[in-house]
Amino acid sequence: MNAASQLTLSRPSDDTLLVRLSGEWTIGHVLPPAEDVQKEIESGSPVRQISFDTDGLTAWDSGLLTFLIKVGEQCSAKDVRVERKGLPEGVQRLLALAAAVPEQKDARKAEVKQPFLHRVGESAIAFNRSAGEMIEFMGEAFLAFVRLLRGKTKLRRSDLFLFIQQSGVDALPIVSLISFLVGLILAFVAATQLKVFGAQIFVADLVGIAMVRVMAAVMTGVIMAGRTGASFAAQIGTMQVNEEIDALRTMGISPMEFLVLPRMLALVIMMPLLCLYADLVGILGGAVVGVGMLDLGLMEYYHQTRSGVTMTYVWIGLFHAAVFGILIALSGCLRGMQCGRSASAVGEATTSAVVTSVVSCVIATAIITGACYILGI
Repeated sequence: MNAASQLTLSRPSDDTLLVRLSGEWTIGHVLPPAEDVQKEIESGSPVRQISFDTDGLTAWDSGLLTFLIKVGEQCSAKDVRVERKGLPEGVQRLLALAAAVPEQKDARKAEVKQPFLHRVGESAIAFNRSAGEMIEFMGEAFLAFVRLLRGKTKLRRSDLFLFIQQSGVDALPIVSLISFLVGLILAFVAATQLKVFGAQIFVADLVGIAMVRVMAAVMTGVIMAGRTGASFAAQIGTMQVNEEIDALRTMGISPMEFLVLPRMLALVIMMPLLCLYADLVGILGGAVVGVGMLDLGLMEYYHQTRSGVTMTYVWIGLFHAAVFGILIALSGCLRGMQCGRSASAVGEATTSAVVTSVVSCVIATAIITGACYILGI
């Protein structure tokens, strides 16, 4: 049975307080409070010195050290000298080590609120630096692609096929679900308005053109940004933390060719195919509403969709998807390469990759849509 922690106070002389410690002074026991010593110091005649007797001490850990530190702080405030000779040798060494390097004043970083213009300037500088790094990264990716066309890259086909599977076949379930629901929602919203004018048949045109021209590509891009782009950033960021990228450079292998290029090629190849698949699933979702709610015939809905959707719209959507594939791959790989050397930095890089990918896709959509309007297509 473990002996309980015991504290006994006595006065061998008027100005000396003897503190006897016995039993097990460990965290697993209920330790006597240090305030008992303070009360004894403040009662009776003034105490000038405290000494310790630990002959009955059987075990100790940081619980005893915490008690002694608190007693030392109380004695320092009362100008009472502490005699440590009666303590175990290990306790004396630890207490001396704790007191060897006291905390410096103003050592802790104080939070200073910067002026508004100062914060705006820092944000502008950070944005300018980030934009420069992104342009530099895109240039290196382009040069790596040129070297690929010349057959001078160290690209493993097995990696390329693996990334094609991860960003293509493995993404079909979530792309199917989202595309079907988007087509269904578009048809339902359009039906509530077109039904007023008796023009339910044009639901097929609206859903077909919207999905084929832009919606399927945008929704697929958002899905791949959150799924594949984040995965790329986490994979490369973890390699950065484990210094695997530094090892590649040491061996003379370009991380751009070995890590970034196969991921970018995989997304550029699979994004148009996923977009084409999303077109079909979205139109199927619209057909469910058209046939099920608007009493349209299935063949009637099919012929109306076929007459409204042209190959020009299909090519515009596929171009959107190819551009999104490049942007998502570059954003994910860039944030992964910029990752710091800690676990939290991997999470930050993943979040930044998703945000950068989505924003880039939205901006690219606006630019392509404006260009198509100017060109009249």
